[in-house]
Amino acid sequence: MRYRYPLVLLLVTVVWGLTFPVLKVATGQLSGVEITALRFLIAAACMGPFLRGIPASTWRDGLLLGVLALTSMVAQAYGLQFISANRSAFLTSLNVLMVPLIGLALGAPASWMVFCAAALACLGVGLMSFDVQGDFWADVATLAAALAYALYTIMMSARAKNHAPAQLATAQIACMALLGVVWMLVDSGTERLAQLPGVVGAEVWWGLLFLGAIASAATFFLQALAQTHVSAAQAAIIYAMEPVFAAAFGWWYINEQMTPMALLGGALVIAAVILSQRAETSTR
Repeated sequence: MRYRYPLVLLLVTVVWGLTFPVLKVATGQLSGVEITALRFLIAAACMGPFLRGIPASTWRDGLLLGVLALTSMVAQAYGLQFISANRSAFLTSLNVLMVPLIGLALGAPASWMVFCAAALACLGVGLMSFDVQGDFWADVATLAAALAYALYTIMMSARAKNHAPAQLATAQIACMALLGVVWMLVDSGTERLAQLPGVVGAEVWWGLLFLGAIASAATFFLQALAQTHVSAAQAAIIYAMEPVFAAAFGWWYINEQMTPMALLGGALVIAAVILSQRAETSTR
């Protein structure tokens, strides 16, 4: 089935889209640092059965990929303290354009249709998240997050083929869990962490379980599996569907409304994904 692996990545973006309302509920009781560290601790526990026998080369690539992914999350979390979620979503989506541009600089071929699809995806996300209020350093941090995730996407497509998907996902998650715990200890302190069991409600714990087991462990495995067969540029465009699904789940789960401009933006992102599939087919 020609579209099997793009559909797997599309499923990943569906799950990511559902994380937005879950995160919104969790941030009422936990900081972004605490949510990130706890979700990856849960994810690491889920991937525990795959820890045995991971080669050193997989640990090296897992550490590299984990650092890039965590850097993107940290930089985005910093930016979100000073700019709106809409502006953050748009700036982060620029990784869709960064991926083919970086690939071109590194000598990877890219068709004009890929660049058109990437630009269309950015335009669509821009319409969905239109916001003119910015902060210079927050914008810089969010652009750094986009660059880190662009590099992550490129490295994943380049290196996933060299490793078993479950082992690569496990190595990434284990490294991110370790780094996340260190980050949480520095940011929250031991006194705050000792209070967490009495502060966090059942709904948030169920949300963390979803974030760790499904939105982290399962999606990292699916990315490692699918990006062996999908180019980095195509994967980045598919990932641009994340805010579309986030808006849909936000409307369904927490009754957030979508404006006509946002609906048009979502349609453009869908069109970009379809165009990217045509571009991928035409290069074969």
